Amino acid sequence: MTVIPGVTTVLTAVVERSTASPLDTLKSLLFYYVIYTYGVKAYRHVCARGVRRCVSETVTAAAKCILLLFLALPPGRSKVQSELSKVRRDIETKLIPEGAGVERHLELPRQGLSLECILKEMEKMDEEMGSNNPGENEKRAKGLDWRDGKISGAVYHGGTDLTRVIVAAFERYALANPLHPDVFPVIRKMEAEIVSICLGLFNNPNGAGTMTSGGTESIVMAVKTHRDWARTVRGITEPEMVIPHTAHAAFDKGATYMGVKVHVIPVDSVTRKVDMKRVRRAINPNTIMLVGSAVNFPDGNQDDIVALGQLASRHNIGLHVDCCLGSFVLPFLEASGLAHGETDTEGKVRYRLEPFDFRVKGVTSISCDTHKYGFAPKGSSVIMYRDASLRRYQYYVNPDWSGGVYASPSLSGSRPGSLIAGTWAAMQYIGSDGYLASCQSIVACARQIANAITTSIPSLYVLGSPPSSVVAFASRDKDVDVYEVGDAMAKRGWHLNAVTEPRGVHIACTKLTLGVVDTFVEDLKACVEQARLAPEGKGTMVALYGLGSSSPVGSTLMGEVATIFLDTLYRA
Repeated sequence: MTVIPGVTTVLTAVVERSTASPLDTLKSLLFYYVIYTYGVKAYRHVCARGVRRCVSETVTAAAKCILLLFLALPPGRSKVQSELSKVRRDIETKLIPEGAGVERHLELPRQGLSLECILKEMEKMDEEMGSNNPGENEKRAKGLDWRDGKISGAVYHGGTDLTRVIVAAFERYALANPLHPDVFPVIRKMEAEIVSICLGLFNNPNGAGTMTSGGTESIVMAVKTHRDWARTVRGITEPEMVIPHTAHAAFDKGATYMGVKVHVIPVDSVTRKVDMKRVRRAINPNTIMLVGSAVNFPDGNQDDIVALGQLASRHNIGLHVDCCLGSFVLPFLEASGLAHGETDTEGKVRYRLEPFDFRVKGVTSISCDTHKYGFAPKGSSVIMYRDASLRRYQYYVNPDWSGGVYASPSLSGSRPGSLIAGTWAAMQYIGSDGYLASCQSIVACARQIANAITTSIPSLYVLGSPPSSVVAFASRDKDVDVYEVGDAMAKRGWHLNAVTEPRGVHIACTKLTLGVVDTFVEDLKACVEQARLAPEGKGTMVALYGLGSSSPVGSTLMGEVATIFLDTLYRA
């Protein structure tokens, strides 16, 4: 329990010296209780964030409120709405097909269409959206044919033969639903075997887990599980969690859904690992879990899982390791011979993989996306726990429902058995030798890019020492805006990811990257020079992320742009 020095003494003195009536004494005690309660919360908040950061956040929040008030006045409101209208039109132009020949299917056809007609209509829609189609739709297509390999992550393609295997599994189990294991016993068996395989890869064969629809659901389930465990076992009703600044946004999403307060801890600017001193300060009696990444999405580095595990064990709290992006790469790095990294010309070891799985004491859960480097169909992930007793807190069980006893292992009730079958088929088809070869080639590709940036592009530097498949780079040259570089790469057909704090760009290498790695390096060199000599200041990265850092309300405006984007997705 957190005790603010002197408060207990004051409360005792109030009771002992009070000559007021019992009612007045009770009022005083209630007043001091409220002060004490909020004082404790403020004290914990300052401990977690530090005085300087708390002051900075308060000033920023105040400035944001003032600016939003000004923007709410007629002149400001009109200008903002005008600019957002332009943004909406730009987004709609890119996403929504227009023209006399575009047919919109807003109602059911009176009579059902044949398979031939449906396939023809799909082909027509592909052409309308510019998919692999030059000519008048060239601007819309923007060179984003994923088969060219000029894409960061997004498409984890295991080859055309594997696609046929997955489609065959889909067809065989298209109607299967694991909610009914008595009707579809094979799907139940497949799911259990997928979880078992993953537990083995992460060195916890006697552990437990479930499949989910993706990394986000796996993470949300981990938050829910630790929240419910802490409430039942430790009586925590105001849960808090501690995460690195580079942790996936799904943790904040899960905390929002589950009513958990989040303390975001900065990472070291050089190693890109979470600041362990700050993590220690952030832990308090309401902390339910810590989070570490292996590897994180923004820059592909891993946190110090061993140190986090020691803290979690000492305080009897959970530790979740996000290995969604590490996926089926990290578990094979040791066998590939790449886990020890490389030694550079100065004798420093880089790209070394540190312990991250259930062999680390204190790790209570791990998320792994089978639909990334497991090459399974999109919509499949696994959440794993150290033991089955912890997994029970993930379940939802309602024995009193009027429709009968209802129980489900994760967020969804009905789930597509075809995805489970496709995942199982992919894993069986590739096998451990296939995943080992994939790990070797993809990690070698990422390190080739990282080494090329380090040795031949002096204006850029690699963020941290990424051990796996993701490489992020930032600018060390004041005359080179890395977002200008990213926009210039986009004009050459590359689809990369912008990252912030620091401003950077990353590429997640996949099998598709292997054939274009030399092209990537040469294009990157050319784009750095272009950004230095002829910056345009008009590209998507420059405009969007420049907006986000332009003022205290920048993030709010970026949120509006993101909301417009989401709205546009559902315009037929």
